[in-house]
Parts: sequence; C-alpha cells; structure tokens
Amino acid sequence: MAIDLERVDLKPTPDPPKNMKRGIGIVGAGFITRDCHIPAYQQAGFHVHAITSRTIERAREVATARGVRRVYQSIEEMLDDESIEIVDVAVPPGEQPGVIERIAAHRRRVRGILAQKPLAMSYREARRIVDTCARAGIALQVNQNMRYDQSIRALKTLLDLGVLGEPVLATIELRAIPHWMPWARDGRSLSSFVMSIHHIDTFRYWLGDPIRVLASARPDPRTRFDHLDGINLYIFEFIDGSRASAWDDVWAGPAREGAGADLSVRWRFEGTRGAALGTIGWPKWPEHAPSTIDFTSIDDTSPGVWRRPRWNEAWFPEAFAGTMGGLLHAIENETEPDISGADNLGTIAACEAVLEAAQSHRVIDMPEFREYLNGESNRI
Repeated sequence: MAIDLERVDLKPTPDPPKNMKRGIGIVGAGFITRDCHIPAYQQAGFHVHAITSRTIERAREVATARGVRRVYQSIEEMLDDESIEIVDVAVPPGEQPGVIERIAAHRRRVRGILAQKPLAMSYREARRIVDTCARAGIALQVNQNMRYDQSIRALKTLLDLGVLGEPVLATIELRAIPHWMPWARDGRSLSSFVMSIHHIDTFRYWLGDPIRVLASARPDPRTRFDHLDGINLYIFEFIDGSRASAWDDVWAGPAREGAGADLSVRWRFEGTRGAALGTIGWPKWPEHAPSTIDFTSIDDTSPGVWRRPRWNEAWFPEAFAGTMGGLLHAIENETEPDISGADNLGTIAACEAVLEAAQSHRVIDMPEFREYLNGESNRI
C-alpha cells in the first residue's frame, strides 16, 4: 500500500516528561558537563539543582558559568539533599564504577542514575554496575546519546514503520580526528570503547544484537601514546541475514600535518523496499551542525522521490537531553529506561567482541562469546 511519506511524522524528539522539576545532581565538572549536559538539560527545561566534583574549584566555576545554584563538597553531601532524585555521573570510565557504587550505598536512595558510555571498560565490570543498581532499586540509564541524534532516531522510526522493507545493509563511515581525553591513555582499548562504541550501539538500536563479529584494527599514526585499536574496521552479521559495517578512521589523512581536510560522519541504510542516507554534524563541533537524513521508498505515493526532512537539532548538545529525558520518562512511568544498563551490556559485549576479533584475527560467535563473558564457559 502506498504511503504519503511527506506527511509521516518521524518525531526526532520525543515528548518531554510530565514532571520537569525532578532535581538533577551532577557528579563531574569537565567539558562534557559544562558544554553539553547542562546546556542541553536547561534548554529542555530540566532542573539541574546541584553539582559536585573531585576538584571543587572546577565545580564552582561550572556552576557559576551555567547558573547551577548549589555546589557540594562530596557525592555524599549532595545525596543528603533530598531534592536530588536523579544523579548524572559524568566522570571518566575508570572512576565511574566506584562513583555509582558510592551512590548505591548511600543511606538515601535516589530514583535514577544516568551513567556515561562506556558504562565500564570491561563487560564484567559493567555487569557488576548493573547488578549493583538493580539490588539498590535504582533505575540505570546509559548515555549512549547517538541514539537521540535526530537522523539516527528518524531512521529507527522508518524501520519501525516498515517503509524500507527488510534490512539488507547498514554502514557508518567516520573520517574525523577526535581529541582523546587524558583518561583514554591508560585504557585497555582506545577506539572500540571510546569512539566505535557509538556506532556499535547504533547498529544494535537499528538491527538488534549481532550473531557474528569480524574486525581489524591498527594504531592511529597521529596518536603518540601506546594503543592497539586506533583505526577500527568491523562487520556485524545478524540472524535475519542483514549486515552492518563501520569504518572508524580517526586518522582521516594528514589533515593536522598540513594536507587538506575531509572530515565527516556519514551513514547509509539499504532495505528491500527503500534506502536512507545520513550525516552526523559532530566533526564540526563546536559549530552547531545539524545532522541530516534523506530517504526513499518504493511504497511512497511518489516513487523515485528522495524525501529530505530537516530539523535544527544537532547531536551536540541536544541529544544529551534525550537520554536524560528517557530516564525521567522511565521513573515517571515506573518502567525500564530505554537505554538501560541491562540492555547496554549488549553494547559492551559487542565492543569486547570487536576488540577480541581484531586482536585474534578470527570471527567471533556472539552467543558463545556472551557465555564466556558471563562466566558460563571457558571458550571464546
């Protein structure tokens, strides 16, 4: 049946929660808090009530710059404030498990925690965090905010409507030069758990969990500290026969060394009844660059036409309000968060698989690999 796709509401931004006044306390006062989290929350109308940080002077600077009323000396002092219902944990992944355990152990239980990606730098540590929050009765949401990029979310809507048919092939091609934070120097993984994780999670959002993973990785020539997985190439195979592939090229040519630059993030999705193309504006940050989607379907009332809806939102910073909004919706409706810690274990497992496949030069069988990660088998 033909559909007038010009009239289809792709709803890149979900409805706001009914209660916008739940108190949010933030742990961490780095760039991502100052320039992404707080601006996005304030723009959405969420109530950022307090902030604390290991460096209290930095917390005061961010609070002054962003109009946050209260600065606390410690996590425990902030948790004693009964107006704080949600804690946004915005610290490096090596510190995050300990921070979440302190929150869960506090005498007063908060309603929810928004944790950053990666939830942890290993599957087993991530599972421990998930179990800790479950025992404490705290809703755990993971800030895999690329799911709330408008183009990524719009494609998910098209998939749910069925207008692209059965999935055939999804690809993401990143050519960008990230700024590696100091904490990334000491991790067991660079790109897989820090950069590729966005695309790995997006493929799961679109297509579900892969059944097999192939990968190849090499160091990035520009990055001076030791690492294994700088440039990442990987393929996911799914039970329905579809495939997904990403080229995460953090070298992107000698653009910093004097050559011309060609930086972008582009994605493509092909189905049996339609196709979609998209761009992610992140490489232009701090310029506000909205992401885009173009799509076509043989079920359109105007076949052969490419639809090109456009919105003003960009991944940075607007998508950060999406993940917090998803947590607030879950608490309001007493449901599982849309990017729950339990679900995110699938993303962490896939990151582990990419890393293992690249290092061992073999195909990873995901059901068998998950058994190994869960301690149910010695085979990988």
